[in-house]
Amino acid sequence: MADDLYSPQAHERRTLLDVLGVDLSSLDLRTRAALEALCDEVLVLRDDVDQLRDALDEAVSLADNDALCPVFNRRAFEREIRREIALAARFRTPLSLIYIDLDNFKQVNDAFGHAAGDEVLIRVSEILLRLTRETDIVGRLGGDEFGIVLAQATAEDSRRKAEQLSHEVDQLVVRRGGADSSPGIHIGASCGIVEWQAGQGAESLISAADQAMFAQKARRKSARRAT
Repeated sequence: MADDLYSPQAHERRTLLDVLGVDLSSLDLRTRAALEALCDEVLVLRDDVDQLRDALDEAVSLADNDALCPVFNRRAFEREIRREIALAARFRTPLSLIYIDLDNFKQVNDAFGHAAGDEVLIRVSEILLRLTRETDIVGRLGGDEFGIVLAQATAEDSRRKAEQLSHEVDQLVVRRGGADSSPGIHIGASCGIVEWQAGQGAESLISAADQAMFAQKARRKSARRAT
């Protein structure tokens, strides 16, 4: 009995009774036992609620995160765009979207296998996260396509950021076995930049950035052929 008096459960029970303003010493044994049992039930339910809350938080995180990369999946990314659009409309602040498509990614899968392609996607996502702000939203939109939402950023702000991101991704080279002397495939990033306009929805913004990305990819291909 003495051990029970000093157990964590007994301490929590006494704390709960103190909060309720119950003085057990003034009660008969039967009423006291009933109140202690009720407190124990409340404590068990509290622990169950905490476990359920943790499980729910984990489920939400899994539902929002991409299956491979440490960024949002497309569903969560589109939800966050809608939220940022609502804030931009309310406070009349700029908002921009960068749509990124990797160059030569299919060649990596064909030459080195999908495991190598997965490693490229993870490394690219790490670059995007490293070079963006905590307030920016980074997501994988599917395959080798990524998106970044830049709150309170104009198209010019986003253009400078896209140039920085492209420069970093353009340095990636995939080689067999990681040997520096072996022939490699250079990865690149074509970026489409669009600034949100009043009244524009999430789907329209993504579509416009996607089109801008394809135009940029065509320009990059032309420039490579010219050299």
